[in-house]
Amino acid sequence: MDYQKLIENMTPDIYLRLKQSLELGKWPDGSSLSAEQKQLCMEAVIYWECRHMAPEQRTGYIDSGSKAIGETCTDEQILQLKDTLH
Repeated sequence: MDYQKLIENMTPDIYLRLKQSLELGKWPDGSSLSAEQKQLCMEAVIYWECRHMAPEQRTGYIDSGSKAIGETCTDEQILQLKDTLH
């Protein structure tokens, strides 16, 4: 079975376990996720959410507010980063 079919057959319970593992940085048995495991879990979670959840329920959803179609935000905000190493 290829990766995409595996994700398509993933149950909601497995999805929740993967999501929790990502949040905690470790598997349910307490062992840490490697960088590659984090990446693969994140891909699986995002793909599963795209297939099974409405956009506003997905991880990372940002509500764009109640602007009319074509209307843009005119409030410009400047982000300044402070060097905290000194």
